[in-house]
Amino acid sequence: MSEHEILRASILHTPDNPFTVDNALQSFEDGGLLIRDGRIVACGDYEAILSRCPDAVTVDWRGGFILPGMIDTHLHFPQLRIMGALGRTLLDWLDRVALPEEVRMSDQAYAVDIARGFVHALAAHGTTTALVFGAHFSSATRALFEVAHTAGLRVVSGLVLSDRMLHPQLHQAPRAAYEDSAALIRDFHRKGRLLYAVTPRFALSASEAMLEVCRSLVRDHPSVRFTTHLNENVDEIAEVARLFPWALDYLAVYERYELGGSGAVMAHSVWTTDAELARLADRGTSVAHCPCSNAALGSGIFPLRRHLDAGVHVSLGTDVGGGTGFGMPKEALQAYFTQRTAKEGVSLGAAHLLYLATRAGAEALALGDDIGDFAAGKAADLVLIRPPDASELAQVLQRAENLEQSLAAIFTLAGSESVREVRVEGQTVYRSGRP
Repeated sequence: MSEHEILRASILHTPDNPFTVDNALQSFEDGGLLIRDGRIVACGDYEAILSRCPDAVTVDWRGGFILPGMIDTHLHFPQLRIMGALGRTLLDWLDRVALPEEVRMSDQAYAVDIARGFVHALAAHGTTTALVFGAHFSSATRALFEVAHTAGLRVVSGLVLSDRMLHPQLHQAPRAAYEDSAALIRDFHRKGRLLYAVTPRFALSASEAMLEVCRSLVRDHPSVRFTTHLNENVDEIAEVARLFPWALDYLAVYERYELGGSGAVMAHSVWTTDAELARLADRGTSVAHCPCSNAALGSGIFPLRRHLDAGVHVSLGTDVGGGTGFGMPKEALQAYFTQRTAKEGVSLGAAHLLYLATRAGAEALALGDDIGDFAAGKAADLVLIRPPDASELAQVLQRAENLEQSLAAIFTLAGSESVREVRVEGQTVYRSGRP
């Protein structure tokens, strides 16, 4: 029989949505997280948890902070090595920076090397679950799945589907795209902690025949997820309107092929109309807000208030490599900055940032019953944050008057140097800088 284990540290999580519920942040200064067989048994004050299970083994992490594992709902596996290409707009950046690198994924050895670095970077930043654009090549996407499975992370990904308007090496014939995708679904969907997502790059690069392939894949495999881009850049939107003259708007292109709904995530949504927002909310389609890449590529300021008012569910994505790194705390902080300066911005507190970086992502991926917070019965996906003793964050935490102030400091100052241990379903996948 497996032993109960208590992780002892300050604990913070958001079992409720702070955008709709007051006092959604739950915190314990001297907290205890009771785990057995990789699942949460209870979360609360340490002494109360210990009295409930006095024979449990205690792991003493006092001085640190236990948060739910971070959940990144939009980033690109082939773009690990192209971060930092500043001064370009979306379509120029794609043509000159991103797509040439994605062509290199046809080299299997190179793809495996990128996959290893990519998965390591996720874990090193405390990300336990990620919705990832795979590669345009089946062999490279397979490498990502295999590396993620070995590492023990939760990765939701898929072959990126395009048949026009990219570099020709990245185009696929629709029949081959279906067959390659179906094979990857068969081999990796629900294998361990992996899930498959049908992933057209965006409507601009997917013909009607390729979008029909996406519809067939979703119909034939109803438990897979779906992800793509939506309304990121005004030039992109204009080109989509030219390519699909029959469509009322950008979202209508995907809707014709029944692409969306629960477990579907549209990345960016910077220029989405009120009519589109209403339809996203009606179908339960989520949006991945990517504030760092929106700023870096000059795409625009995300209208968070309009999304919330329309009832559209919003999570966070780092958008590596248009974004500026794998750190979800940094991404949440950029969301805070953006909303502080937006004309109709939303005032975000520490609880909102934690929710956006954790539970919101679980809900976007239709995994809210299993991950995202420390409710009893959920998987023990968590990150231990403890900054180096001489760091600025450590100095600030010494003066914090309560845990909410500490959490705000963590989102402001914490980087990978403060990630001490990461667990997925109770299994350690990263510790003290070692994979």
